[in-house]
Amino acid sequence: MNPASPLETIYFINLPENYKFSDAAMKIDTSVPLPVQKKTEGDPNDFDMNDIQPEQVLAGILTVLAYDKHNEHLEYYRSIIMQAKPNIKKELTEAAIIKTKNEDWDFAEELFLTLKGIDPEDKAITLNFALFLDQRAESYRRSGLHDDADAYDNDALEYYKDAMNAEPAIPDAFFNAGFFYLKQHDYHEAKGAFETYLALTCDAKDEDMDENARYRQERAQEIVNKISNENMDDAAFAQAYRLISTGKEEEGLDKIRKFLMNNQKVWNAWFLLGWGLRKLRRYEDAMNAFNQAISCGGDQNSDTYNELAICHMELNNIPEAKKSLMKALSISPEDTKIISNLGFLNLKEGNKQEAQKYFTAVLEFNPNDQIAVTELAKLETAG
Repeated sequence: MNPASPLETIYFINLPENYKFSDAAMKIDTSVPLPVQKKTEGDPNDFDMNDIQPEQVLAGILTVLAYDKHNEHLEYYRSIIMQAKPNIKKELTEAAIIKTKNEDWDFAEELFLTLKGIDPEDKAITLNFALFLDQRAESYRRSGLHDDADAYDNDALEYYKDAMNAEPAIPDAFFNAGFFYLKQHDYHEAKGAFETYLALTCDAKDEDMDENARYRQERAQEIVNKISNENMDDAAFAQAYRLISTGKEEEGLDKIRKFLMNNQKVWNAWFLLGWGLRKLRRYEDAMNAFNQAISCGGDQNSDTYNELAICHMELNNIPEAKKSLMKALSISPEDTKIISNLGFLNLKEGNKQEAQKYFTAVLEFNPNDQIAVTELAKLETAG
């Protein structure tokens, strides 16, 4: 067993016949071993049966439910938890959502794993877990941890799919999955998810819907229309993104060029072309593609200006790089990628103090940003 495994913090005991906890009405089957949370890191056998508290048993059970999916007594342990804490799902869900908002990722994941262990069939928990994994991946990608981000994206996708298979259907699962697919540039799946959401909510009467529900319907329809009008659900588009994002830039560029032959006004396609060219260090060609993206409607997308700035920096065109980054920052003022690139731009100019300010600002938004941590350490070492 991995020494760091949470299961190493518990031990199992068999209670004697007729044993009762003095301060808790917990019905215990003494023939089933109970998991007990250790009080200390000492010898697990060095304890007094009379000193065991109900809270230790409940904590031990929650650990088993979260991390020991093959334990033969899971159903019994679940019954104890629900008997002792009828509102446990609500309490843990609220706590997990708060921890997610605070980006306390490890603690939030532990809470969601526990919730899944308590009720594996609750698809609302599954959807919340998918949203958590989605947000964690996004945070890691902003921090430059791309491999970790990809891993969490893969997990999020599986949970979204599971949530979309719920019976009865959960409309919000399709709405949120639609945005997940949009981030993956899989417009075919995104369109399908939003269309399903609209079909599931189309019978809702306007007077029965709140402002948020009306907004969601309008937003979903707007995205479906845009994908359809710009032919973005074409298979070549999704294939191009997958190829470029997995290091097969040349194959991806062939796909996106074929798409652009019949869809020359789709800014996302020009952006994808520029991204692939930039990854191949063909900066002049990439700049042309990004400028096309801006002229075709991508002028409100901060990533377009950020990518354009990277090309200018690589070509030592500092004034244009700065102009593009400031435009990107005006669109997305809290985007740490942009703030970090302003740090690199100042390093390129020799302005170490200004660079330090930008990298410090990145950590104010995201304390786990590894790029900013590394660059600040270099600056401190260099004096």
